[in-house]
Amino acid sequence: MITGELLGIEPLELKFPFELKKQISCSLQLSNKTDNYVAFKVKTTNPKKYCVRPNAGIVLPRSTCDVIVTMQAQKEAPPDMQCKDKFLLQSVKANDGVSARDINAEMFSKEAGHVVEECKLRVLYVSPPQPPSPVLEGSEEGSPPWGSVSDNGNVNGTDLSTGTRAFVEHLEPQDKPLEAGALISKLTDERNNAIQQNNKLHRELELLRCQGNKNRSGASLMFVIIIGLLGILLGYLMKKT
Repeated sequence: MITGELLGIEPLELKFPFELKKQISCSLQLSNKTDNYVAFKVKTTNPKKYCVRPNAGIVLPRSTCDVIVTMQAQKEAPPDMQCKDKFLLQSVKANDGVSARDINAEMFSKEAGHVVEECKLRVLYVSPPQPPSPVLEGSEEGSPPWGSVSDNGNVNGTDLSTGTRAFVEHLEPQDKPLEAGALISKLTDERNNAIQQNNKLHRELELLRCQGNKNRSGASLMFVIIIGLLGILLGYLMKKT
C-alpha cells in the first residue's frame, strides 16, 4: 500500500488471473485519512480494453472507496504473458460538500495551479487459481503423496517420484481385482460344465455296458436251447434207425 498526502492506494499492481475469452476483474481500495474531501480520477493507456467503475469520484474524509477494474475478454494471450498497459490515478483536494457530479477536468489541471497527486499502477497477468488436488487414501495426515516442499520452496524430487509410484500403485489394484474376479468366475463356470459333461458320459457308458451284458446273456441262453433241441432231435432219429 502506498500512502500519499491525500489518498492511500492498495494494491499498487493490478493483477488479473488471465484466461482467454473470459472477462476478469480486480479491485483497488482508496483510503482518505485526511479531514478533507478528495476527488480522484483513473486513466489508462488502453481505455478500450478496460472498464473502470467508478473512473472518477469523491472519497469522503476518513473513509474508503473501492474501484473495480474489469478487463474485457481477450481472444489471444500476449507474448510471454507480459502486459504493457498502465493506469494513472490522480487525486486532488476538493471543496467540502462536493459530489461526483461536480468533478470536472479543470480540477485535475496542474496548469490551473491545482496540486495533483499522481500514482502509476502497472498491470500483471497471473495464472488462474487451480482446483485443490484430492488427497489419496492411505497417505499420512499432513504428508501429501505428491512430494514435500522444502523451506526454500523447492519440491523434493525423491518424494515426488515416490508419490507418483504410490499413486499409480494405488490406482492399478483397483482394476485388477475386477478382472481377476471375472476370470475366476469364468473358469469356475467352465470347470462346472466340464464336470457335468464328464458325469453324463460316465452314466451313458454304464448304460451301454448294462445293455451289452443283457444282450450277451440272452444270446447264450438261446444257444443252449438250440443245442439242446438239436441233441434231442438227433437222439430221436438215431433210435428210429
